[in-house]
Amino acid sequence: MIEVQNDVASNVAGFRAKGRVTKDDYETVVKPVVESKLQSAGKIHFLLYLETDVANFSPGAWLEDGLLGLKHFSKWHKMAIVSDQEGVRTFTDAFSFVAPGEAKGFATSEYERAKEWVAS
Repeated sequence: MIEVQNDVASNVAGFRAKGRVTKDDYETVVKPVVESKLQSAGKIHFLLYLETDVANFSPGAWLEDGLLGLKHFSKWHKMAIVSDQEGVRTFTDAFSFVAPGEAKGFATSEYERAKEWVAS
């Protein structure tokens, strides 16, 4: 499941993923918040705190994630992914080279720093 994070700056679409993540999570939780932040700010500041393994994302969740990214491809300003999975952080850092905006991976111990970075 994905929950909205309310402890982030007002310009940040912040989420926490736990357990199994599905297409429905993206459609009912992630998309509406991202769309709202985009309308108010004109760009997307995105934070995802992973408390689950990426293997727990359903194929539908991955598809929705990709479609959301493509739909607003030029509007992504900053994306922070917080995870204790080193591969996730490495992939996130490398994503900056192929996508607009900046992407950065953070360890869970760096959550406060991730919130500050993504909001700036």
